[in-house]
Amino acid sequence: MAIKGDETRARLIEAARTLVEAKGYHGTGLNEVLAVAGAPRGSLYHHFPGGKDQLVGEALAAAGREVDGMVEELAATVSTARDLALALLDGLADRMVAAGYAKGCPVATVALEVAATNDDLQPICGGIYAGWQRALADALRADGHDAEESEELAATVLALIEGALVLARAGRSRVPIERTGRRIAKLLDAA
Repeated sequence: MAIKGDETRARLIEAARTLVEAKGYHGTGLNEVLAVAGAPRGSLYHHFPGGKDQLVGEALAAAGREVDGMVEELAATVSTARDLALALLDGLADRMVAAGYAKGCPVATVALEVAATNDDLQPICGGIYAGWQRALADALRADGHDAEESEELAATVLALIEGALVLARAGRSRVPIERTGRRIAKLLDAA
């Protein structure tokens, strides 16, 4: 019985993750999550007694882990922070284009909507972004940058990536990704 419960829980998280990324926090209703997951209403409250915020928080955490895994895989295949940043930008862009621009960054939609007003979801969004920034800063330190410069460059690069994804999604065009990639390359080549 526990396996079936775990499967239902995982389906609810995945459904919430997909819907929230595409439609946002407010645009995603629990009935829609249940329908996509193929789960009965009682399972939602059984697995997520904290309601929508708990479900969305776990969906965000799962999305954050996916990108963490992407960063780890990319870091193992590239030799510089510059190449890591560009590969991450391309990977996220490819994911967005494959979804017909319905998805961008798996955290940005919720962060933009509710991070300023939702004390449960804000630390989750902030923590995910901090982890990605830390990974970029670690790569920059490995390239020989000092700690302070690494943190500043990592924050700048992450902001450029996030902005490019928002602009690309809004315009349904890969052009902002390409332009931002060239600027990231120049920034990190000069640093």
